[in-house]
Amino acid sequence: MRVETYTAMTAESVGEILKEAGADVMVRSGRSDSYSAPREFSFEVRAIFPNNMGMNVIARQFNYRDPWEGKGRVNDLVDVMLLRNGSLTQLPKGYEWFQQNDEECGLDEERLREVVECVRKVNVKLYLLQEMTGDM
Repeated sequence: MRVETYTAMTAESVGEILKEAGADVMVRSGRSDSYSAPREFSFEVRAIFPNNMGMNVIARQFNYRDPWEGKGRVNDLVDVMLLRNGSLTQLPKGYEWFQQNDEECGLDEERLREVVECVRKVNVKLYLLQEMTGDM
């Protein structure tokens, strides 16, 4: 049996990943340690890059790694929504991420870093070009 091991992520650690990539970042915690907390997510991080592409990163619920929750309560997977001009969008053709959808779900830290790097490097003129050619 193969056990997957992921790095636990926090709002602050995700915010740092995005800041290191040059984005302006806003962070907020959602769900607290209390089971009666009303929000459905643990944290949310929003970022906008110099190319005006935006990301909304959400850790929805805690995952439990041991039956008694002693130290197994972690956020090791996040969902990422891609934004352009304040609206959900997909990336132009030719990119590995956000093809045919505006959300990537269940990303671990390594894959999140890949997505951040991809979005950071997007040339937004490709949107106009692909709209003109009918590819988008």
